[in-house]
Amino acid sequence: MVDRLLPRVTNGDIIGPVDASQVPRYAGAATFARLPRIDEVERADVAVVGVPFDSGVSYRPGARFGPAHIRQASRLLRPYNPALDVEPFSAQQVVDAGDIACNPFDIAAAIGEIEAGARALTASVPRLLTLGGDHTIALPLLRVMAERHGPVAVLHFDAHLDTWDTYFGSPYTHGTPFRRASEEGLIDLKHSMHVGIRGPLYAASDLPDTERLGFATITCEDVELRGLGAAVEQMRERLGDAPVYVSLDIDVLDPAHAPGTGTPEAGGLTSREVLVMLRALADLDVVSADIVEVAPAYDHAEVTGIAAAHVAYELLSVLCRPS
Repeated sequence: MVDRLLPRVTNGDIIGPVDASQVPRYAGAATFARLPRIDEVERADVAVVGVPFDSGVSYRPGARFGPAHIRQASRLLRPYNPALDVEPFSAQQVVDAGDIACNPFDIAAAIGEIEAGARALTASVPRLLTLGGDHTIALPLLRVMAERHGPVAVLHFDAHLDTWDTYFGSPYTHGTPFRRASEEGLIDLKHSMHVGIRGPLYAASDLPDTERLGFATITCEDVELRGLGAAVEQMRERLGDAPVYVSLDIDVLDPAHAPGTGTPEAGGLTSREVLVMLRALADLDVVSADIVEVAPAYDHAEVTGIAAAHVAYELLSVLCRPS
């Protein structure tokens, strides 16, 4: 059971974070939002789990340190979300499940270990919020989600399509997970969507190719020219009533808002725009989510970590199913 010597925010049998009015935010265990560990509670509705893996990157490494960086920045979070009028840590039991350890030298082995770890965790916890790690980790996570829910609508926030075929002959990298997921029948081809795409592509065929694989696309230019409200409406219409898996690469944000990432692209969304879009998912069937590509070595003043922690908070609010 939870150490009752720690003052915590509680709601009946739900154990929340350490009470920041009694213990300074910079003190105490470095779990996400200073929530209890999974072994400190009798049950859990949502588990925050790290996957410190970045062997699939094509440019700057360092996302293996992303989970710890996001957890550190999450100390700032507070219990009540006024935008959605929900207390995500009181309405559901959220826990920190630690990290899924995986092979840093063998990508195929790591994918298998991530898949096995996520499957074992979802045997007792229905919803996951996974902290990466590079975007390679989305593929094994989607395999587990498809086992539980059937093909899911993937809502993919990213500067990049991540539906390319291979890098240096390898089919498993951070630029290929959604092609593999589409080929494996893991995604709902009628309801999946990219949001935040921008920058140069490899070929003129990339956009029609990603559409063939099941993804509609909202580019950053679309948001700029048509407005955020229109983008939200298009996103919700595309997702419909399908079970939704949200996969958010932090480089969907402009480098001004998230410099700490491996493949930054100019002209991105603001953190405010992304948070508004995430809040628009509150009444949809979001089943799990991930946040990837936070690379703290390129961050400064915790700008990227803070953005990722707030993204995680909004996703936990969206995942909220009152117990």
